[in-house]
Amino acid sequence: MISTAKLGITFGAKTLFEDVSLKFHPGECYGLIGANGAGKSTFLKILSGEVESTEGEVILESGKTISVLSQNQFAFDDYKVLETVMMGHKRIYELYKERMELYAKPELTNEEGERVGNLEEEFAELEGYTAEADAGSMLNDLGISNEIHEKKMGDLESGEKVRVLLAQALFGDPDVLLLDEPTNQLDYHSVLWLENFLMNFKNTVLVVSHDRHFLNKVCTHMADVDFGEIKLFPGNYDFWKTSSELALKQRSDKNKKDENKIKELEDFVRRFSANASKSKQATSRKKLIEKIKPDELPVSRRRSPFIQFKGSRPCGNSVLKVTNLSHKVDGELVLNKVTFTVEKGDKIALVGKNSVSKTTLLQILAGDLSPDSGEIHWGESITPSYFPKDNSSFFEKEVPLIEWLGDYEETGDQEILRGFLGRMLFSGDDAFKSVNVLSGGEKARAMFSRMMLFEGNFFMFDEPTDHLDLESITALNGAFEQCNDCMFFTSHDFELLETVVDRIIEVSPKGMMDRKSAFGDYMQSEQIQELRSKLY
Repeated sequence: MISTAKLGITFGAKTLFEDVSLKFHPGECYGLIGANGAGKSTFLKILSGEVESTEGEVILESGKTISVLSQNQFAFDDYKVLETVMMGHKRIYELYKERMELYAKPELTNEEGERVGNLEEEFAELEGYTAEADAGSMLNDLGISNEIHEKKMGDLESGEKVRVLLAQALFGDPDVLLLDEPTNQLDYHSVLWLENFLMNFKNTVLVVSHDRHFLNKVCTHMADVDFGEIKLFPGNYDFWKTSSELALKQRSDKNKKDENKIKELEDFVRRFSANASKSKQATSRKKLIEKIKPDELPVSRRRSPFIQFKGSRPCGNSVLKVTNLSHKVDGELVLNKVTFTVEKGDKIALVGKNSVSKTTLLQILAGDLSPDSGEIHWGESITPSYFPKDNSSFFEKEVPLIEWLGDYEETGDQEILRGFLGRMLFSGDDAFKSVNVLSGGEKARAMFSRMMLFEGNFFMFDEPTDHLDLESITALNGAFEQCNDCMFFTSHDFELLETVVDRIIEVSPKGMMDRKSAFGDYMQSEQIQELRSKLY
């Protein structure tokens, strides 16, 4: 078990949370939730010892181990993949290395021979002889094939590194497992495997995630970081959301009832306090007013943006036709004779194991890249609008946000611009913040504002939920569902895909597949999985 006692942390004048005393038990999975910047990742870093708290302490039972999902993708670039995973169990890895070094010697001294015996005994006790096989099996389960196991980490793609680092965190059966955004860059089947792993894990898990489906599947409790405190609630994310919204409504309704009662009593006092026959009643009501105390509702850091994607004109029947589109990146084929036709009202998920293939196709459709071969024909009534995965080029200049957004609004009307920014949670002086210092979530919301002003009618998104908090993801999900225009997007958010998509296009360097299907049905169909395997 791991616990905290009167834990708090302050950065300058800003207190993230204080007086946090909690116990986290084995066999339970705690989902850390809260607005961006509330302190979720900081709390995990305090538990792991990476960050020192301002006050209070963390108590870990003697002899218990903590494992953390590393956020540094470059820390192990000089190590082999299999070796990196084994580092997840510090002692096994130390013994493994020392054994290898001793066995590499042509001859051993008596002292070294005795040392080997001791090493082998401890190695056996820790089940070190199966460690390599266990690490390899875990990598395979996460989609890292055997031929990659002996490669250096520095030779891997970003998505592959994330899965190796996840395997490292899970390796060695830690007593406390701390995971910060573990589903980032994982494909559907890797997430499914992780869900099953965590549901069967016997020890303590604390996880930060913005994936609502994942939180609902694996969490037994929610740890809510808000109002400058951290509170535990039993149940998964949906249960917490429903119950917390109900509790807040009940408090708000009670306050309204109390305020109406106070107003009624004050009216009586005002009318009859000077009336001799009713002065006693007026005095009695004054005392009643003093006893009625409406709750002080704390101000939450959670805020939901208003997002709506609506074209200035409807799509015609002819939307988009792509024929034999092929393209290479750095000499490697990423798109191979991609052919499809988009029809009015289609909401299409672009999926595939190769993120470069998906991003390249969207960049070509957006006009940011020219294909090596193939044809693209847009319908005359179609105005494409694009949300790129990497939006850094849009935010390089040191200009105020309201001026930046004004470039995408024909009239430059300040009231219209302020209205858009306010709905996207940029209020007051935030409108004059320089765009080059915006956070990832702020940049995403600024890009949504730009797209809403542009009023296209064919919306393309490349991983739009990256950097967003749960409230913004929920708002985006609603906007996607309500949009009547065409949508074509990539995402790792299962709930977004499951509630919006009616068609799947999968691309790989070997070809493509196109199916009218809900996302979950597509991923769970054995027949489709057999066909998908031929793409890789």
